[in-house]
Amino acid sequence: MVNLGMGFKLDAKENSKRESSAIDDVINTNETKSSFSGLNRVSSGIQGLDEFMNGGYPKGNIVLISGTPGTGKTIICFQFIESGLKKGDNCLYLTSDQPVKNLLYEAKQLQFDFQSEIDNGKLKIVYLDLDKQNLHKDIEEIVKSGKYDRIVMDSLSPVTEMPMWMVNNGKEVIPSSNSMTTTTIPLDSIQATRLHLRHLMKIIKEENSTTMVTTEIPEGSRDLSRDSISEFLVDGILVLGLDTTMGRRKLTIRKMRGTKHALKPMDVEITDQGFKLR
Repeated sequence: MVNLGMGFKLDAKENSKRESSAIDDVINTNETKSSFSGLNRVSSGIQGLDEFMNGGYPKGNIVLISGTPGTGKTIICFQFIESGLKKGDNCLYLTSDQPVKNLLYEAKQLQFDFQSEIDNGKLKIVYLDLDKQNLHKDIEEIVKSGKYDRIVMDSLSPVTEMPMWMVNNGKEVIPSSNSMTTTTIPLDSIQATRLHLRHLMKIIKEENSTTMVTTEIPEGSRDLSRDSISEFLVDGILVLGLDTTMGRRKLTIRKMRGTKHALKPMDVEITDQGFKLR
């Protein structure tokens, strides 16, 4: 019997069990680390960031890029696509905020020559027409039209604000055709937004592409997306912020499934070639 002091005694047999349990914990921890490091990884394209994610984003995951206006969400998408193109990946960029020509011009200013990659068939950039009622069907057809290794949707926010199925002049949204219920759901409800997002993410997940989606965070909001739901459905989240008092940009890996990572915000800067850790 082992004397632990303070009036407590531990039987040797019980002590042996605890030691064995501690060893099991170490083994399990090592196995977890091994499984994390054994995942196929996709580079972020950001200098220094992959080292904080066991080599990059887990292949096939959907990563949300969140930030207030002017934090560089689109630039991170450019680097993600550029990194894939350098490896010979087929890439798709869906834009809902900017016309294609404006996006190409912005990328060119950061030394990303996407036009040549479009010409050789490795990159496809599509502007999403938010006025079309069959937007989801269009997205599905585009995503399935090519075996894309990397997909970007910039931005997710206006897409999720469009109704999927409309009745009564757009005041209600109904569930998908294979749903067991026929009850209508209010268009502005949490249920409708979640249904909307799950449908979009299902389209992407079925293709096993590694995907990056952006979302705006209103100034002063404590949510991680404009819809306040996306953050619970995606596999990973990078939050971009501005420390205006210190004149610094911040990047935080808030969530990354299958990855051991730090939660501490990292200082980053935007150069003429995009983001890099300071």
